[in-house]
Amino acid sequence: MPSKKIVLVGHFGVGKTSLMRRFIDNAFSEDYKVTLGVQIKKKNVQLSDGQPLSMIIWDLEGNTTVRKTRESYLLGTNGFIYVFDATRSETYLELKDEIGFLKEKYPGASVKVIGNKLDLVNKESLKDSLKSQNIEYDFLTSAKKGINVEKMFDNLGHELML
Repeated sequence: MPSKKIVLVGHFGVGKTSLMRRFIDNAFSEDYKVTLGVQIKKKNVQLSDGQPLSMIIWDLEGNTTVRKTRESYLLGTNGFIYVFDATRSETYLELKDEIGFLKEKYPGASVKVIGNKLDLVNKESLKDSLKSQNIEYDFLTSAKKGINVEKMFDNLGHELML
């Protein structure tokens, strides 16, 4: 079974750990615990087209910029999930620069941009706001409700297998 390293990056409190827990354990907790350093989990999945894949998911501590992330955590990454908080615009104000940095520094890696906490906002208002700011994203998710979490990981998995 092929394995791929996936790294969750983004600001503090955007829901990276919650997205990972929802995907790995199908669980959610209201108890917020700051991730220190890195937490690594593995999930063997069968993608929607039947392909098996072992996803090694690295949940990194939040940083105001991905440039402050320890380079050793990012080495060998096949796919990035850049998570922003749909309720806090400061978590996506520098999005274009952040994604540009990842694509330049890790040109072989796929990058997915995820707006999390969809359950706390009006979806259409959020879409309008992001569009007016020229913010491009791949999925809007809710780790709490499980909205689009499986779909997002499956989509990234397919991209990594190409």
